[in-house]
Amino acid sequence: MFYDTRKKNDHGLPHDPFKAIVAPRPIGWISSCDCEGRVNLAPYSFFNAVCDRPPMVMFSSAGWKDTVANIEATGEFVCNLVTRRLVEKMNCTSASLPRGVNEFEFAELASAASRKVKPPRVADAPAALECRLVQIIRLHRADGSMLDQYMTIGEVVGVHIDRTFLQEGLFDLLATRPVQRAGYLSDYTEATTGFKIARPK
Repeated sequence: MFYDTRKKNDHGLPHDPFKAIVAPRPIGWISSCDCEGRVNLAPYSFFNAVCDRPPMVMFSSAGWKDTVANIEATGEFVCNLVTRRLVEKMNCTSASLPRGVNEFEFAELASAASRKVKPPRVADAPAALECRLVQIIRLHRADGSMLDQYMTIGEVVGVHIDRTFLQEGLFDLLATRPVQRAGYLSDYTEATTGFKIARPK
């Protein structure tokens, strides 16, 4: 089949399959603070690494949400790794709460101090990336019309790793039981197996 994304419901399916095709996606579980020091923690399903020298990550927000506003104001945030053990609490932090409510407290999550930025990290996350703002980009369509979508790019300035998941000097991602967003509203995946393939010489 083929469908034109510019035509409403041209696919004729119960749900738009775009998110099911571009999946699974890492979850950006982003902690930030506002200028008054109030903490926010929220998950974003459009998240990934975009550069490694220096390391950079991005997440995209549908609407100008508290997370983006906080990062624009302070220039700092933390990305926390979501695992199967933490996924229910991560889901809890996706609730629409009044501005200023601390999602760590709401979800009964322990926080830990960061080293180089002010926002705290999720204490039980096997890994966390401390970031400083590089750029916030308002997205637009191919025809130039502006969208209420904002992509935030941050440079990773510090990395926390739980030594439990270091095996012979390598971070054992699968041992953390990482969780990713899948196709539709309530769909997730858990990475359980991996394989190696050598690049051609």
